[in-house]
Amino acid sequence: MSWIAFVLASLGVRFGLTSALRSLLSSATSSTASSSSSATKQLEPKQQLHPPTSKATTAESPTMSTSALQGTLSQLQTTPPPSPQKIATLLTTAKKQLLQLKALLPNPSTTPPILHLARQTLETGALLSIRLQDPDAFTRYFQQLLPFYELPASKFKPAGDGQRSKVTGLYLLLLLTKGDYAGFHTELEGLEVEMGGARGAGLEQDKYIGYPVKLERWLMEGSYDRVWGATKKEGVPSEEFAVFCEVLIGTIRSEIASCSEKAYPSLPIANAKNLLFLESEGSVVEFAQGRGWVVKDGRIYFPLQQGEEMRTEKEILVASGMVIENTVGYARELETIV
Repeated sequence: MSWIAFVLASLGVRFGLTSALRSLLSSATSSTASSSSSATKQLEPKQQLHPPTSKATTAESPTMSTSALQGTLSQLQTTPPPSPQKIATLLTTAKKQLLQLKALLPNPSTTPPILHLARQTLETGALLSIRLQDPDAFTRYFQQLLPFYELPASKFKPAGDGQRSKVTGLYLLLLLTKGDYAGFHTELEGLEVEMGGARGAGLEQDKYIGYPVKLERWLMEGSYDRVWGATKKEGVPSEEFAVFCEVLIGTIRSEIASCSEKAYPSLPIANAKNLLFLESEGSVVEFAQGRGWVVKDGRIYFPLQQGEEMRTEKEILVASGMVIENTVGYARELETIV
């Protein structure tokens, strides 16, 4: 019996140890689970400190973009105007703001207030481009303004005419300075059609459009003295027109100089001063040297005419013979045709 008791006691000890081990393992597992759950609970608030940003919160509202563009436009329209570097920076900013508003070109969804603001911004950019003496930039602004000018009045009618008359007149004057008479008349005919045929004659009565119209007519007539008088300060509609007028006078002066080279062997400096619309005889000498003319004893000698006078008599006879031979040949061909 003692041996049996010993075996039972040993088995009880083993079972007791096993249960004890099981209890220890279960408690350790439960404590680990509880610690992990508590750690998870501590991490959750940290994850909520930086929630994902939605697109709606980062996108700029149309009201904010409109107010920003209005602020940029007010800076561009200050008197006196900003420095050229500042103007270029502000114009770049204004174009970006127009893109944000999707108003760089008019579309059916654009509201009239934004259309008015966009047109006003582009017109300001066009006028400031002339102050910067950048005709290419002015031309680009004018091309961007055309879709706004072509909008029907039922969809968009700005207060007054805005700056359209002024910008259009400047564009016509720019075409004259380039000698693009075909483009000038194409643009003018478009304006006449828009005004309704019979009212086209009223374009000359417009302060800004009528100015280049008169200049073009005087240029065709050869009335350069009237053009010269109209380009002086008191005859110019605005400061922007004066910039292009200086270029136009330079173009006219070059045309007169080319004609003078072919028409005269030489000219007195005093006569050349009046003919070329120059202020002083010193300006005449400087202009003559720039074109390669010879200034001697108070006169200007044109090298082209001197070269023609130096041709030998033999060369003149040969040239005359060729003309006579060609004329006789044309006459014989005409007889054959008849």
